[in-house]
Amino acid sequence: MNGRLVLRLLGMVSGVLCLAWLACLLVAAMQRHQGLEGNAAQVFGACAAGAAVVAALLLWLTRKAEMRIFRREALAIVGLSWLFVSVLGAIPYWLLAPELGWAGGIFESTSGMTTTGASVVSAFDAMPRSLLFWRALSQWIGGLGVVVLFVALLGSLGAGAKVLFANESTAPTVDFRESRIQQAVLNLATIYGGLSLACLLALRLGGLSWYDAVCHMFTTVATGGFSTYGASYAAFESAYVEWVGIVFMILGGTSFIVLGLVFRGNPAALWKNTEVRFYLLLLVGATAAIAAHLSLEGWESGIHDPIRAAAFQVVSIATTAGFATRDFGGWSTFPQILLFLLMIVGGCSASTSGGTKVFRFILALKVAWIGIEKALRPRITRPLRLNNRTLDSQSIHDALVYLTLLGTLTLLFIPFLAFMEPDLSPLGAITAVVACLFNIGPGLAEVGPAANYDHFSNATKLKLSVLMIMGRVELYAVLVLFTATVWRRFR
Repeated sequence: MNGRLVLRLLGMVSGVLCLAWLACLLVAAMQRHQGLEGNAAQVFGACAAGAAVVAALLLWLTRKAEMRIFRREALAIVGLSWLFVSVLGAIPYWLLAPELGWAGGIFESTSGMTTTGASVVSAFDAMPRSLLFWRALSQWIGGLGVVVLFVALLGSLGAGAKVLFANESTAPTVDFRESRIQQAVLNLATIYGGLSLACLLALRLGGLSWYDAVCHMFTTVATGGFSTYGASYAAFESAYVEWVGIVFMILGGTSFIVLGLVFRGNPAALWKNTEVRFYLLLLVGATAAIAAHLSLEGWESGIHDPIRAAAFQVVSIATTAGFATRDFGGWSTFPQILLFLLMIVGGCSASTSGGTKVFRFILALKVAWIGIEKALRPRITRPLRLNNRTLDSQSIHDALVYLTLLGTLTLLFIPFLAFMEPDLSPLGAITAVVACLFNIGPGLAEVGPAANYDHFSNATKLKLSVLMIMGRVELYAVLVLFTATVWRRFR
């Protein structure tokens, strides 16, 4: 492995954390009148200074590092970067919220950086505002992926840039010619920034303070799910604010590549893209089904309330944001099952969402249909097409292997979690694993929207933290860290 290059890029991660903590320092200074900050300014100042020293040291020691990166280093960088930022990101929690415990700090930091939204925080009103700001900012940083920043900033990564970008964007249709990867990442970052600004202004129009608007913009566009309030979006008691959240969660879960085409004057791209079309129809269909059920069962009154309640929960779960305005864990069986299925599917590729990704779900359905046809007519040969393009056998193989790995890990970790937490119900164990591995946040039963993960043991919190990272980097970048090959000396 090219260790110097790996350390150099980790130094860049430290630089990003330094800038983020300086922003938190500014918030701590501005929020002193709230009476909750305590020594937050000193803590974030020290964290920023420490991150700056680490960044400067690593960058100086690796100034002569060879900027060639191959698949082995690229995968290691992705996995190590998320482990690195998750541990460093826990420092403010350890110092400003020691009641969370050391494992709770790592869990909260990992959940933020991976945009999972699972939490161990209960006393929101007692936490420093600057720490809640860091909690939200970490999701915005993780939304498009820290590693994507490397590709945008470094033009000499060679073939490894393709691996870095692929592991961060999960984009199946990007033109991966090396000369275009850097521009593609910059385009995605521009769209991300534009959506963030639009969301911020829309939330401000809803009467939110600048602080609340910025924090919820961070976590909505990133489809992260953290809020500055225990009641999440419901704390604002505003239908307008909830609809703003719905719209920008949908946009955050939509392929940024397709959104780029739309913003360049091609709105028809939304409907022409198979994945986005399926994603939008899935949201509309699930919302209609749950709204009708809530209305018929008397959970919500009138016409607008059941639609709004269903739309928010459906969009939040399908995009893996994880916000909640209703305790859907108390709903009847049908909407809970539908929401659980949406957890598994997730959002679009090249978006901020987690989950299986819609394109893999479509691909699996197409493969199954072709299999049924071949059972009836064994000699038939039918190419598998997506977005008017014929997929090669390697792409199909990669997607099916990923789905197999994901399913296998899910099935392995559910009984493991049940063994570690004997008081956990079967539904709680299943949805806790799915909610963390698929980067959802809330599950059902003991980890539903009205509860959190604070009651788990330290060992369980660490295990679930690893699951969150594995889900965020699409498994491989963490799994390769446990192989001997990746640690062999670079030649």
